Formats: sequence, C-alpha cells, structure tokens
Amino acid sequence: MLTLLSYTMIVCFMYLVMSKRLSPLVALILVPVAFASLGGFATQLGPLIKLILKCVKGDPLKIVIGTAVLGICVGLDGDGATTYIITTAALLPLYRRTGMSLQVLATVLLLTNGVMNILPWAGPFSRAASAMHVDITELFMEMLPLMIAGAGWVIFAAFYLGGRERRRLGVVQLDHDEVMSHFTEFKLTDWRFLFNAVLTVTLITMMMLSLMPLPILFMLAFGLGVLVNFPSVKDQKEVIGKYADNVMAVTLLIFAAGIFVGIMSGTGMIKAISESLIHVIPESAGHFMSVITAFLSMPFTYVLTNDAFYFGILPILAETASHYGIGAKEMAIAGLIGQPVHLLSPLVASTYLLCGLLDLDYGDNQRASIGWSIGTCLVMFVAAIAIGTIDVFN
Repeated sequence: MLTLLSYTMIVCFMYLVMSKRLSPLVALILVPVAFASLGGFATQLGPLIKLILKCVKGDPLKIVIGTAVLGICVGLDGDGATTYIITTAALLPLYRRTGMSLQVLATVLLLTNGVMNILPWAGPFSRAASAMHVDITELFMEMLPLMIAGAGWVIFAAFYLGGRERRRLGVVQLDHDEVMSHFTEFKLTDWRFLFNAVLTVTLITMMMLSLMPLPILFMLAFGLGVLVNFPSVKDQKEVIGKYADNVMAVTLLIFAAGIFVGIMSGTGMIKAISESLIHVIPESAGHFMSVITAFLSMPFTYVLTNDAFYFGILPILAETASHYGIGAKEMAIAGLIGQPVHLLSPLVASTYLLCGLLDLDYGDNQRASIGWSIGTCLVMFVAAIAIGTIDVFN
C-alpha cells in the first residue's frame, strides 16, 4: 500500500508540474503533505491585531505602545522570527502611512523579544536549566517577576519613543476604515480574505502549540497561501521573484553567521575565552559571582552562542560560585539576565530577518537599540536584587 501511494504521489507531482497547474516550488510542498495525510501520517507532520489597530488609529504614541503589546502577546510562543513576521505584517503599513520611523518599530520589537525569549519553551531558558540541573518550573517561577519588570521597561521605552514620534509628527487623523484598509497590501475578495485569516490564525495556533517544526509550518502556509491567492503559475513566479532578493539576502547572512560561529568553535577560540575569564575574576570576588555572572552574560551572550555560554562558561562560573554558597538556580537566573542584549548579537539570525523586513541597516539598528536592550537587563537585575532572587549579601 505504501509503495502504491509513493508511485501515485510521484505521478501526481509530475502531472501538476508538467501541465503547469502548479509551480514546482508549490507542488514540492503541498503534494507530499497531501499524500502523507492520505497515508495516515498527518499527525506527524487577528482578532487581537484588529483590536489594537482600532485603538491606536493615527496617534504615534498609541501605535508604538500597541506595537509593544502586540509584540509581547505574539512573543508568547518564544520565537523571535514569528514575532517579527506577524507584527511587522500587521503594523508596517500603518507606520508607513503615518510617516513613523521604522527603526522605532524594530527597537520595540527587539525589546519585547528580549523579554519573551526567556520563556521556558524558548531556547536560552532550557539551556540554562539543563546546564545548571535545576527544575524548569521552579526556575520559571523565580524568573517570572523579572520578566514582568522587563515587560514594564518595554512599555516605558515604547511610551518614550512613541512620545518622541508624536512630537515630531503630530497625530495623523485616520478613520477606522482607513486604518483597516492598510492592513493588507492588496485587495482580496471576501472568501480569500476569510481564507487568509483562517490560514494565519491556524499557523499562529500551530506554532504556539509546537505541533510541527517552524520551517515546515511556514513552508506549508506559504504553499497554501500562494496557491489560493495566486492561482496561475505566472502569478506565483512573479510574487516569488518579487521577494526573492530579500529572502536570499537574509539566508546568506545566516550562513555567514554560521561560518563565524564555526570558526570560533573549531579553532578553540570559545574555549580560550572561557579559560581566560576564570583567570581574570579575582578570588576575593567569589561571593559576588551571581552579580558578576549577570553582568558578564550581556557581553558574553553577545559574542558567543547560547550553547557556548550556557554549556561552556556558565557551568565553570557556577562551580566557582558553589564554593561560596551560591546555588545553581541563582546562577541560572543570573545567566539569563543578559538575553535582551544577546538578540543584537551578529550570531542571531532573527535580527537579520527583522532588519530585512524593515529594510534597515544592521549597524544603525545596533546603535539605536543597544542602549534600550542594556536597560532591560539592568531593570531585570534590579528586580532580581529587590526580590532576593540574586543575593548580593551572601
């Protein structure tokens, strides 16, 4: 039965491509999934946005605060790329219509992701918990007040940046229909709009539930979206070609970042950094290892991968700290405080994606956002001291 299904799938694929009913790219994505579902393998494979758009209208201050709120909500899935894609798709036309700075949009999204990237199902949290051998639930309960404090800082930053944009531009008078008309870039028939809405909600839901790997989800959604909105092969080729340059640029940057990391790992540079770090810290500072770790986590997660820091450096720091009565959980928390700065690292692919989506210079984005990101770390650090999560009086 499986053999018959395989041959039938190949024949179906060849027919759809050769008859030009589907482009090869769309067929490669959708045909195997359809036949996998027939074979019983399917299980293996914006209402909020509308509300925010309705509330913010043409007020730059409200728009930036709405950006922060939407970024935090979408960021609940713990994935930066998802947050950037969904939020920019919803708000970019509004930013352009009002003449607001796209750098403000990028900075606020980076700040929201810096906080939400510490959720238990995000990569850094699981690495820190695993490296320190601490219970994930207990660690999260300790981190939650710090994340709330960080989110408060994000809202403050959005208020400040939005106020600055309001002073520069004033309030642009937009009625509700005009705001919503900029929600999509092209006109859709009612049934296609409904299909796209269902497709988007389904994609977001499946991402949040982690039913399939993120690349597969986006490929499936892309294939279905292109097929329905651009039925002819000619239109499919045109829309793919329209955005191919941006996709290729981001892809090349990601591969280049991989080369950077590979050379640092393969040549032993990361190990050398780890060893030199231990020699630099004086033994008299041992009682403040968690404080030192919290501050070191900012530059070191910037220049190193999360794997290198949490599995290479943090255990060494924690071993030293244990001699002074500092527990593994406290060290895990200290190590996570630098995550907002980590997102600006040249090793983080999603930041290249954000700059590509908004057509921003990567260096300009670094300069505009780094101070605010450090601010998030400092607010979280102060919150940790205030509630005793990090004990400076050990």
